[in-house]
Order: sequence, then structure tokens, then C-alpha cells
Amino acid sequence: MKTDGTDMERDGLLEVARRICIAARTAPKGKGTDNLITLVLTGTEKDEVAQEMQRVGEETGVAFFVRDAENVRSAGALVLLGTKINALGVPNCDFCGFKDCAENEKNKGICAFNTGDLGIALGSAVSVAADNRVDNRVFFSAGRAAVNLKILGPEVKIAYGIPLSVSGKSIFFDRK
Repeated sequence: MKTDGTDMERDGLLEVARRICIAARTAPKGKGTDNLITLVLTGTEKDEVAQEMQRVGEETGVAFFVRDAENVRSAGALVLLGTKINALGVPNCDFCGFKDCAENEKNKGICAFNTGDLGIALGSAVSVAADNRVDNRVFFSAGRAAVNLKILGPEVKIAYGIPLSVSGKSIFFDRK
């Protein structure tokens, strides 16, 4: 039996995307509360995020959105990690800038633990990609587009995208 290397690379890329989601899910979370949402996009769904990135970049004049959109189009898959915003009720915290969680919620603030947990999950996720030699990069721009499109659900207010690529040269370098 012969299996084309391109097919093996595509299948391997999706397997790594699965493992990335597992690593993000099992990353430590404040008070053991899991507010993480994960999603893997390929094909036209991935390209819809790239199109939104392009739109935002062109409308706002923020060039890196347009540049990053091209990387997402060229990537084999896009892993999205986002967090729901739910104050965890940690006493004596005020890392969010409010006196307590009640004040945070009253002012529609963002719990520092939610964003911190998302950052830890991102670190775990990209380490899996690196361990498997899959080119990747963390994109705020892809997360912003995903939030705009509500792809991760309306309760997700903060997200990042991790485009994945398997090629002879990383698509994430020598970018203009």
C-alpha cells in the first residue's frame, strides 16, 4: 500500500490539532473552573475567519490583520482557543481592577483568572505544536475575528487563533 506524503502530512496536522485541544483543556485553571472553549477550523470555515481578519484590517487600517489573514488562508488548520468571562469569586484578589468579583460583574469587567487561564492554555497548546514540529504562531487577530463572528459562541469575549502549517519553510517567517 502506498500513501502519499501530502495525505499523511494533512492527517498528521489534524492529529496535532486534536492534541493541542487536549493540552489546552488539561492546562491548569483557577479554582479548577474551566471556561475554555476550543475549536479547530479547516477549509471554508477557516477561510471565513481569514476573510473577517482581512475586513477588519482594511476597515481599520491595521496592516497586521491583513498580513495575518494571508497566513491563516495558507495554513492547513486554525485552532481557536477562547474563554467565557465568569468571575471566579477569589477573595482578596482585585487583579481585575475592581474591589471584588461583585464589583467586577456589576461593571462587566473581565476576570483576571479567565485571561490568565487562557494564556496558560495557549502555552500548553503551542508546546504541543512545537513538540510535533508543526509550524504555528499565536494570532490575536484571528481570535478577534472569531469573536466578531461568534464562532466560539456569544459568551466568548476573548480568543486567540493558532494557525498550523506543515511545509518546507514556515509560512510564519519572512512576513511583510
